[in-house]
Amino acid sequence: MSDLGELYQEVIIDHSRSPRNFHELKEANRRADGHNPLCGDQISLYVLLKDNMIQDISFQGTGCAISKASASMMTESVKAKTTAEAAALFEKFHRMVTGEGNGMVNPAGLGKLAAFSGVSEYPVRVKCASLAWHTLRAALEARQATVSTE
Repeated sequence: MSDLGELYQEVIIDHSRSPRNFHELKEANRRADGHNPLCGDQISLYVLLKDNMIQDISFQGTGCAISKASASMMTESVKAKTTAEAAALFEKFHRMVTGEGNGMVNPAGLGKLAAFSGVSEYPVRVKCASLAWHTLRAALEARQATVSTE
């Protein structure tokens, strides 16, 4: 494994073991739940949205290391961003983890989220990495149904 690959793996393990923003956000005005039946990942996402700006965000749930790390890193990445900025980040992240564009997504523009660039090599893990992001989209759109990766 390359040095960069090892660093990425360490970042994912760190966020899985010590997830950031892992609590219920009492003052949230948006909430969504997500479920990945294939892996058993479950997430509840809490968002404090004001004037189309994500003022605060948190999550709770259980899941594999990739799912939990992705949720943790997503909350750090979208906090203090507009809904449009969060949507653009989701699209870029999603293209990277699914391998769309034949690897043409530059992970450097994703910061620490680039740690998930290798997920596209493991299609079953794409759903783990993207669950929190799909749940965020549902929360921002105020959808009530549980998000499922199936």
